[in-house]
Amino acid sequence: MNSNLLAAVRLDRGLLPLMVAQGAGVIIHISSIQRRLPLFEATLAYAAAKAALSNYSKGLSNEVGPQGVRVVSVAPGFIETSAATGLIDRLAANSGTDRHTAREQLMQSLGGIPLGRPGWPAEVAELVAFLASDRAASITGSEYVIDGGTIPTI
Repeated sequence: MNSNLLAAVRLDRGLLPLMVAQGAGVIIHISSIQRRLPLFEATLAYAAAKAALSNYSKGLSNEVGPQGVRVVSVAPGFIETSAATGLIDRLAANSGTDRHTAREQLMQSLGGIPLGRPGWPAEVAELVAFLASDRAASITGSEYVIDGGTIPTI
């Protein structure tokens, strides 16, 4: 909760007064698809904190939107970060298999990724950059899922 919810709340409390005073600003929270698809065997606390962050983002957007501050949320799925690569390497070593097989098994444990691969950090960064830009000036209170199709519903 401290890292995945309260850190964002504290940062918002520090930055929002200036944003409200200037009548403009953008807050982008990074949630996770686990807020809807928790992995109860491993990351239930993380999933609960990200669900709370998504809820907080929506409520905050309603509160500060009329004052010119936009709040949006991005919910990545499996993104192949350096930490994810380390996990893949550990899974491969523990199961005596190769990285490709370990990656595939990890994707299947998430229910599969229709795109056929994990996302890349640069793809998430591009989405965040767009949402922070003036090109997204009318977007607030929304959550954008970037998961390669992992979540099976709209």
